[in-house]
Amino acid sequence: MFPYFIMLIFCGIPLFFMELSFGQFASQGCLGVWRISPMFKGVGYGMMVVSTYIGIYYNVVICIAFYYFFSSMTPVLPWAYCNNPWNTRDCASVLDASNLTNGSRPAALPSNLSHLLNHSLQRTSPSEEYWRLYVLKLSDDIGNFGEVRLPLLGCLGVSWVVVFLCLIRGVKSSGKVVYFTATFPYVVLTILFVRGVTLEGAFNGIMYYLTPQWDKILEAKVWGDAASQIFYSLGCAWGGLITMASYNKFHNNCYRDSVIISITNCATSVYAGFVIFSILGFMANHLGVDVSRVADHGPGLAFVAYPEALTLLPISPLWSLLFFFMLILLGLGTQFCLLETLVTAIVDEVGNEWILQKKTYVTLGVAVAGFLLGIPLTSQAGIYWLLLMDNYAASFSLVVISCIMCVAIMYIYGHRNYFQDIQMMLGFPPPLFFQICWRFVSPAIIFLQAQVHRRLPQNPLHFGSLPERNVLLHQLPQRGGVPEHDSPTPPSLARTYGPQVRVREVPRTRRQRSPDPAPLRAPPSPKPHPCSAAGPLGWDCPVRNCQSLALSSARLLADSDAGGPETRQWEPGP
Repeated sequence: MFPYFIMLIFCGIPLFFMELSFGQFASQGCLGVWRISPMFKGVGYGMMVVSTYIGIYYNVVICIAFYYFFSSMTPVLPWAYCNNPWNTRDCASVLDASNLTNGSRPAALPSNLSHLLNHSLQRTSPSEEYWRLYVLKLSDDIGNFGEVRLPLLGCLGVSWVVVFLCLIRGVKSSGKVVYFTATFPYVVLTILFVRGVTLEGAFNGIMYYLTPQWDKILEAKVWGDAASQIFYSLGCAWGGLITMASYNKFHNNCYRDSVIISITNCATSVYAGFVIFSILGFMANHLGVDVSRVADHGPGLAFVAYPEALTLLPISPLWSLLFFFMLILLGLGTQFCLLETLVTAIVDEVGNEWILQKKTYVTLGVAVAGFLLGIPLTSQAGIYWLLLMDNYAASFSLVVISCIMCVAIMYIYGHRNYFQDIQMMLGFPPPLFFQICWRFVSPAIIFLQAQVHRRLPQNPLHFGSLPERNVLLHQLPQRGGVPEHDSPTPPSLARTYGPQVRVREVPRTRRQRSPDPAPLRAPPSPKPHPCSAAGPLGWDCPVRNCQSLALSSARLLADSDAGGPETRQWEPGP
């Protein structure tokens, strides 16, 4: 956890504050804010591309969670035993000892059965076979797409319909939904935590979770994973923070919000770790093995290891329903933010009267396009492509985008100008710690992390934990031990659900542009509004026509009593 907290303090919180203040002052999405320096508008497009990639495969993960949620509505979980048509002779359940076959159950378990089941290379759990052979029906190669899994396709349609209906009125409608999607997961986490810590062996799992491995503290991979986790957890460089902050009140204290949100987010991640490892410790104790033998990462944790542990609990379908319902809510909260980022960027960029009035159709179009692009990920080879996108499409790019954004704002636009903007908006300049981090520490850490990872030997990407079941997804061409493609070791897919933000949208106005040839500076108006002192960006502070940004899950943003129609009509300057 030490690298994680270091990255949080010197990168996560400063970048989070920078993006919130950037979007709040400009009242623009991830494309419009770059009017401060049009040559860096590509950073905004990069944020859109990242949000597009993540939005496509993220809803596929949600659809799998939907599938498991529906499958849990049975008296006995379908992945509890090995007596199903899809099970192989290698299947061995911790509940149904069948001597590694599908034969009849013996009267008593042999004393060495747990050791035999978990140390034999031929042993597969029923949850793994259910995941591989029934839910995914995995093909043998990434190029062999096979057939589209119709149950997953139907769940994908359900996921996109839910997302569209929640965003049909923009952030006004999603804001009401997020009150539930952001708070109920805490209820489920608490229920699972209370149940987990009361199980035998839970203490061993928690100690495994808390015990640092100091021998790996100097490994560059560990620090890279910590940085990637911070970017994913806080949603930095996705464009969502800038977009949602653009609906905020101009004088909202985004500095306070940044600190509270970041700390609460990381505390939630630590809390969720207790929930997960208490159950895994119980499972390891039941099997008589070390916790490291049952711990997994990525989709394997969410859809194999944890579901198998749930089968050991009394009334296991109930706990399974709660767990996957929690995953669905967390995923939807992130998906709302991703889709709104894309829709807002498109509407802001086109900016004509028709698209401003027909924003619902833009939302529908983006949702339909996301559904169509997600269909290949529901095929028999879809999980391979999903892992490729998760590992390469939106990992290293977040580091590059954040580094360029820091440099552009601090050294191209000018740190003095930006500090004056924040002082005009908040009433006080950013604290000295954030000034130092923005100008020196954060860009340096991000740059060093990128340079170290480009020189690390890149291991081939496999799907599967056992050697004989591994499928090689992608192997980077090596050149003297250095990969030709620059990409860090990414975070696992299931460990975070990104930013979830609730906002309410009402009309806002933009400052009349000055005829002064200096586009970023405007003279004071002859009859200034109490808050209309011109800022370097050239926008008026929208006090009466403002948007509010409110609490959503661990991401607390300011709320106001403003309300109004769903429109983003601005008054263009002369």
